[in-house]
Amino acid sequence: MVEIRGIQPGSPAAKAGVCPGDLLLTVNGEAIRDVLDYRFFATDPHCVLTVSRGGEELTFRLRNRVYEELGLEFGSYLMDEKKRCANNCIFCFIDQNPPGMRETIYFKDDDERLSFLMGNYVTLTNLKDSDVDRIVRMRISPVNVSVHTMNPELRVKMMRNRFAGEKLRYLKQLDDGGIRINAQLVLCRGINDGDELDFSMNELCKLENLESVACVPCGMTAHREGLTEIPPYDRESAQDVVERVERKAAECLRTRGSRTVYASDEFYLTAVLPIPPAEAYEDYPQLENGVGMLRLHAEEFREALETCADAPTHRHVSIATGVAAEAHMRELASLVCARFPSLRVDVHAIRNRFFGESITVSGLVTGGDLIEQLTGLPLGEVLLLPENMLRHEGDLFLDGVSLDDVREKLGVRVEVTDRDGGDLLAKLLGTDKGEKTDG
Repeated sequence: MVEIRGIQPGSPAAKAGVCPGDLLLTVNGEAIRDVLDYRFFATDPHCVLTVSRGGEELTFRLRNRVYEELGLEFGSYLMDEKKRCANNCIFCFIDQNPPGMRETIYFKDDDERLSFLMGNYVTLTNLKDSDVDRIVRMRISPVNVSVHTMNPELRVKMMRNRFAGEKLRYLKQLDDGGIRINAQLVLCRGINDGDELDFSMNELCKLENLESVACVPCGMTAHREGLTEIPPYDRESAQDVVERVERKAAECLRTRGSRTVYASDEFYLTAVLPIPPAEAYEDYPQLENGVGMLRLHAEEFREALETCADAPTHRHVSIATGVAAEAHMRELASLVCARFPSLRVDVHAIRNRFFGESITVSGLVTGGDLIEQLTGLPLGEVLLLPENMLRHEGDLFLDGVSLDDVREKLGVRVEVTDRDGGDLLAKLLGTDKGEKTDG
């Protein structure tokens, strides 16, 4: 049962007489445990709700349009607690966080519901057979899975969970049930790359409903005291990963009609290889894993630049980014400045002293590092930051520094760009009238 915390005025539930404080027992006779049950069973235009009120069981018949919200509000998005990760992976980034951060940052979730609702990746080790049956029954698709390796013994060692290997059987059950699967392989140099990577890609590509596989390097911060020693990727080892992935992708294109497997942008940058052309990424199925993100961003920027009108004259703008994207941002800045010579764009690559300088992605740049490294520099009219530097609410960096703190310390207007390259161009030219700004 789940407690109903509120009722939306004028909703079918309000008209039927459901009240805050009622405990939701069933919808159309089906027991409700969480948001997935609720969303699946509450789409019927004639819903029958059974609730408990003061120990008495009551039944309400609701008349609602197809897919109309019933109007019930619950205490949390999932209607219960997030599932905590049961693994202790040798490469877990959360274990490498420095002390003193927000408490929520140290929480490790591994929740199949968030895979469907939010696109999170799950390891399957928290699932039972009944959970997999429910996913298939409800057609919850796609499911995003952190696989890491298809070698059961190696998976146990990497995830330090004795059930991690046997849970790989759920991939076959999901596939047999027609559930689409996106897989992630977090690669640790000398552990699950090389021949093990070939094996994992080959095994995954036997799944009929596999949509994509992303190969990404494990993140290595400066805070790894007492953790498994994992050497970082260098140019040669990153090139080996790219060669193996591209070889498998070419095979998949011939046999499956899709490349299916992809290496993240970070591997190409470390290998000092050009980011592949847009067609190599097909429909960009693994953008959230940094696969093709730079290529898509550049394509969007160039397309917007070709069609944009004249820009204001004598404008000075600064961009802050991670070290990995510095060359990419400088190339885009050169393009727009060549088109509009009166525009000055300065690109500042922020070295990550909070997590360690081996961390080069912009999404892990902190407010403190921004302030320290940009103080005293001529930043122009506005400082542009990518949205992935901030938490979902758009107000705080990972170190707890706020967007307002950055603006105040640096004495400059700050605007946040979304991941669309056209948005970056608009903000560089000052033609954007959106609300993604510090005010």
